[in-house]
Amino acid sequence: MTDLHTHTPDYQASPELVKALGRVAVFMGGDSAERDVSLKSGRAVLSALQSAGVDAFGMDVRGCLLRTVEAPEFDRVFIALHGRGGEDGILQAILEQAGIPYTGSRVLASSLAMDKLRTKYVFKGCGLPTPDFRAMTSVAEADEIVASLGTPLSVKPAHEGSSIGIRKVWSVDELVEAWQVAAGMDDLVLVEQWIEGPEFTVSLLQDRALPAIGLSASTEHTFYDYEAKYLTDDTSYRIPCGLPPEDELRLQQLALDAFRVVGCRTWGRVDIMQDAAGDFWLLEVNTVPGMTDHSLVPMAAHAAGIGFEELVVRILKDTLPEG
Repeated sequence: MTDLHTHTPDYQASPELVKALGRVAVFMGGDSAERDVSLKSGRAVLSALQSAGVDAFGMDVRGCLLRTVEAPEFDRVFIALHGRGGEDGILQAILEQAGIPYTGSRVLASSLAMDKLRTKYVFKGCGLPTPDFRAMTSVAEADEIVASLGTPLSVKPAHEGSSIGIRKVWSVDELVEAWQVAAGMDDLVLVEQWIEGPEFTVSLLQDRALPAIGLSASTEHTFYDYEAKYLTDDTSYRIPCGLPPEDELRLQQLALDAFRVVGCRTWGRVDIMQDAAGDFWLLEVNTVPGMTDHSLVPMAAHAAGIGFEELVVRILKDTLPEG
């Protein structure tokens, strides 16, 4: 797979912009299950910012997040933390209270998007298509859920990202087993109908939908799971995504609608399935997507003619006051 993080030294932030941005801390690492991915994202972002001329340094944020703002030696933060503690509104609230500008979505949107179950309630309430679902709280509910939703089903911890803990199940027994695993990771478990068909992801940048990407994991993977996302090189990424132009426009508009109803801003990614009838179904919104060499936002930006350095600078630039 081509490394889309290849630096383009000709891209430089203007001296005026560099001065306005000041000292930038790239927050990465953290304590969540996505720590390793976050470290890779953060290092890539840091390298790109420095290559573009921005005065940036990295911070591996662990432990009490309040300590990050006690005596800050920076003017703003590029958040490259994935998962709980970095993507769920907690860090955003701390930075907000401290008056420190930061990248990406604000407190409410970050918290909502991190909760897959409540995001689906919002989709449903706004009339946006999303697979039917239930919150499962005990094994006693397994029979009723299978009878109501049918199979196959997707079982996932409601507050994890990067496909961590997701299982595809075909029976009550498998549902019980998958729920027990997911419940060990999270106090809230989402069960939803499995949509059979191609998977797509649409990246958003400054209220614009970038080219959609079609995803195909190898036959060794049931779906686009953690290993397919970050560890293997046999996942297929289709850009163009393979849809007719009118269908891609419909897909991009659905992603924009989802992004907006959750209240997200600046950048993110929306994951969508297409069924056999050609209908699209929203899965989730990601407010701090991966920025590794396997990540999708840089791929989509590259397809739109936006290099990695320019991408991270544009995301960071949105932390400045308008005008």
